[in-house]
Amino acid sequence: MVLAYGASEALFSLPPELEEIKRLTRRIVDEQCIPLEQKFLTGDPAAAEGGMGELMVDGSLPPEDYARLRRISEETGLYTMHLPIEHGGGGFGVLGNFVVAEEIQRSIVQLPVAYVPIPLYACSEEQKERYLYPVIRSEKLSAFAQTEPQAGSDPGNSMQTRAVRRGDCWVLNGSKMFISGADEADFLMVLAVTDPEKRQRGGITMFLVDRGAPGVSIAPINVWLTPRRPHQFYVYFDDVEVPDANVLGDVGSGFLLGQQWLAIQDRLTRGSLATGILTRALEMAVDWAKQRITFGQPLAERQAIQWMLVDVFIDLKSIRAISYECAARADASLKVGSAVLPEDVRVLASMAKYVGGNWGHRSIDKIMQIFGGLGETLEMPIPHWYRQLRHGRIGGGTDEIQRMLIARAVLKHGKSLWQA
Repeated sequence: MVLAYGASEALFSLPPELEEIKRLTRRIVDEQCIPLEQKFLTGDPAAAEGGMGELMVDGSLPPEDYARLRRISEETGLYTMHLPIEHGGGGFGVLGNFVVAEEIQRSIVQLPVAYVPIPLYACSEEQKERYLYPVIRSEKLSAFAQTEPQAGSDPGNSMQTRAVRRGDCWVLNGSKMFISGADEADFLMVLAVTDPEKRQRGGITMFLVDRGAPGVSIAPINVWLTPRRPHQFYVYFDDVEVPDANVLGDVGSGFLLGQQWLAIQDRLTRGSLATGILTRALEMAVDWAKQRITFGQPLAERQAIQWMLVDVFIDLKSIRAISYECAARADASLKVGSAVLPEDVRVLASMAKYVGGNWGHRSIDKIMQIFGGLGETLEMPIPHWYRQLRHGRIGGGTDEIQRMLIARAVLKHGKSLWQA
């Protein structure tokens, strides 16, 4: 058949550079990370090595195993491949990071990669030396502090933490809640109201606050995700003095900086979490359905099981398609360090978050059902994945909030959002 248009051979596929990175990461995860899962799941979480990302899974590795994974990641270039070239990275951007994260999420044991919060690229030259570069070198850890007891899904209107100018510094008072990794963080990126009249329209500022500063304290929050070791924390600020030198970006630009982090490094990552988990879970379920015999037949011969596998397959492909579009558009239009995030990327990030959490959760529920009792055993990754994906429907903004944000965009922008 002769076509009347010149279709690219790479239509609906990743660029060859990212395909190569994806294959490399998959091979390393298969050979180095998955074989360590049993050791990790039976390890003492109190001895967990820092810097392995937001696992939300109880467990730990001996230091020598973690060091070996870190060395492999660095030697292959995966450790910094997603960072900007000007900061010593590979320059593969948001889509490159998503592709690698997909493969990393196939295992409970995660290959270490550098985590640099997007707002830190707005650092001044002096701040880069104290915060950005140490984070890139993994000498310091950070935590993002926006959520409050009364300001979870609506921080712009409901945020109570205040920063008031006093002399040559700011005085910070208030509290934050569900702050992941606050116990290990060297500093926090704290959002506080500096102009109650403007709020999210120029009245919220981001501050770099050292965790050991006088007046900063934390308390653990016990959640079902990590019952053996606290993962999330309250953070309290009691007359904490923050110098002007620790204002990140411009005074009043903090809300937009926070939106950059929230869209790309929280909501979009729920897509890579779901696609990575479901990729491996579907592989496992297909193998199990073919070998498990009940009443003289493999499970794979039963229509009920076939339909569940089909549902998971469709969810996986759909989540990936939405997430890839979001990541690719972010690379094309995200203004790093300028506090500008195009609305269409935020909408797509909300979509990736919604389908990653919601559809990911319903699919891992089907995977657990296919495995039956075996799927509930803690030696298997399935129950741990179940908790991670169920949390994806709440953390970073609930399903309902994402629907509200998407609906707002649909009503505001109309057909330009969905016309091909």
